[in-house]
Amino acid sequence: MTDNENGTGLGSTVLLPPRKTGIMARIRNYFFTGLVVAAPIGLTLYITRWFIELVDTWFVPLIPEQFRPVAFMPFDIPGIGLIVAFILLTLLGAFTANFFGRAILTFAERLVDRMPVIRSIYGALKQIFETVISQSTTSFQDVGLIEYPRKGIYTIVFVTSQTEADIGAPAGLNLISVFLPTTPNPTSGFLLYVPRQDVTILDMTIEEGAKLIISAGLVEPKKLPVKLPSA
Repeated sequence: MTDNENGTGLGSTVLLPPRKTGIMARIRNYFFTGLVVAAPIGLTLYITRWFIELVDTWFVPLIPEQFRPVAFMPFDIPGIGLIVAFILLTLLGAFTANFFGRAILTFAERLVDRMPVIRSIYGALKQIFETVISQSTTSFQDVGLIEYPRKGIYTIVFVTSQTEADIGAPAGLNLISVFLPTTPNPTSGFLLYVPRQDVTILDMTIEEGAKLIISAGLVEPKKLPVKLPSA
């Protein structure tokens, strides 16, 4: 039997045994894997419980004691405040939607405008809530790529409007508005007007684009597919 036949010769391929992972390294990996799984679930449950208890603290006292759940059963039911808040806010919205309610609201806002400090706080809060509500009802249209901050460097943007912007641009230059978010906070960023031909629309959802930005590229698809124009 030659050296090559018994696997000891120079021409033979020596297969090294797989490297064994130490017990402490495996325990560490298991711990961090469990932490990644449990932390989002635990924090979500904690924040949800905190929010429900906060709303209950605000709105449950508005219910007469004889009509509260504790008056009929030996334990309290969390979340009653959310139901009360939903009913009251719906009634408030219905009231301010009619002519009489709008008149009262306009009169109250005029009184607030005469208060130097209060009007600034009220105006800022009103603008924030109107912005949040408007963004929740009208989302971005597409995810795109533009060259920014210079040629050869690409960044993710959200297309806010496909309509041509008329802002005194040169004739024949079609501009569309895009939102350039920052990482890892996609709620802040820049509003840019970019030539339509300079925006490459990607074949991905808004949620996928947001995950890509929030994770700073850690959660990203294998490739960035370009959306083909519809026939």
